[in-house]
Amino acid sequence: MNIIVTGASSGVGFETVLELILSNHHKVIALARSQEKLTRLLEIAKGLNPECTLYPIAFDIVHDDYEDLRSSIATRFDNRIEILINNAGALVNKPFIKTDETDFVEMLQSNFLGHVRIIQSLLPLMPQGTHIVNVGSMGGVQGSAKFSGLSAYSASKAALANLTECLAQELTEQQISVNCLALGSVQTEMLEAAFPDYQSPVMAFEMGKYVADFATTGHKFFNGKILPVAVTTP
Repeated sequence: MNIIVTGASSGVGFETVLELILSNHHKVIALARSQEKLTRLLEIAKGLNPECTLYPIAFDIVHDDYEDLRSSIATRFDNRIEILINNAGALVNKPFIKTDETDFVEMLQSNFLGHVRIIQSLLPLMPQGTHIVNVGSMGGVQGSAKFSGLSAYSASKAALANLTECLAQELTEQQISVNCLALGSVQTEMLEAAFPDYQSPVMAFEMGKYVADFATTGHKFFNGKILPVAVTTP
């Protein structure tokens, strides 16, 4: 399968790519802003599976040129994307009273609008049966536990969850499935930034394995769903 993973330089995205490349049936494009971290990802991937097909591309989903990216993807994937995993994201951890408008804009760009842009850009390359997986957060799920300092982050993740439901309806005729995995705590750099003294029972490699499996099989059972994937929150 032809698979794209954004936010692949660390955490869940990094581990998702490593899980996917274990199968020689998959071709994976890994997107992230850091070329250095992508180079490390490729080195580890080749160590795990020397025959894997992995293309690391340094790309900022908020600011970079999508025309060039689409051309690059079309060439590598023969104009066909079968799975898009929207994992890229960022975190602002501040009390609401100290969270200014720039912080909210940053969260919406990184955790919502960047995903809007990449989906719009790549839809022409998606045939029937494509699966779009948005990696969200329990913080963006209505009725879930909320935490001080994460209002901008959680609001942006709520927007991504709502977009998931809207797109699943809008793409019905194209037979493209769209789901959102609302993650709870996972031991990553982002969790450490939000909850410095907390140790999650779920490791990044464990969640990466789950996300990879869901991306390749979940659309057979779900569409337009916001699925909690959480042992703890946090």
